[in-house]
Amino acid sequence: MAARPRTVSDEELINATIRVMSKLGPVKMTLAAVAKEAGVTAATLVQRFGSKRGLMLKIAADAAGSGDACFDMVRAAHPDSPLDALIAAAAAMAQMAATPEELANSLAFLQIDITDPEFHPHTLAMSKANVAGYRALLKDAIAAGELKAHDTARMARVVNALASGSLINWAIFREGTAEKWVRRDVETLLSPYVKR
Repeated sequence: MAARPRTVSDEELINATIRVMSKLGPVKMTLAAVAKEAGVTAATLVQRFGSKRGLMLKIAADAAGSGDACFDMVRAAHPDSPLDALIAAAAAMAQMAATPEELANSLAFLQIDITDPEFHPHTLAMSKANVAGYRALLKDAIAAGELKAHDTARMARVVNALASGSLINWAIFREGTAEKWVRRDVETLLSPYVKR
């Protein structure tokens, strides 16, 4: 007997999970809530991912592997300015959360990423990819004459830290949009190095 074709892709299930997790956080999220969001049964999720933990690990692994694609997108959107691409990449951190509540739920997932030995390698890989992406853009911005020469390895780590920390500050101060808040902070950091 032939297997029935999948009507909902794994990608759609992952996206539904991310939406539910943004609303409820990883602790309150249930397979039933994800199934309802995705229009499938909880059994479908168990069949595909094994458990809630398996589903969350899949999200972590996918996020770890998506770093290069994100940097490719900002480069394509800013082909004439590596500096603009760098600022856009950092500001993209704001897409993690449209509201302070969603950010809090994202940080709850980060707590798992940091403390759980199965999740941590994915978070580490994603962070390393982000730093490498920022460093490549910094080097390109120097080569393009947009930035003064500096230690790009150190600056890339600072940009990575600032983008995350800035997003948390936005959730506390709640002034303007998260994207504008992060963008302004990164521009302030880089302003002493800008040549144009």
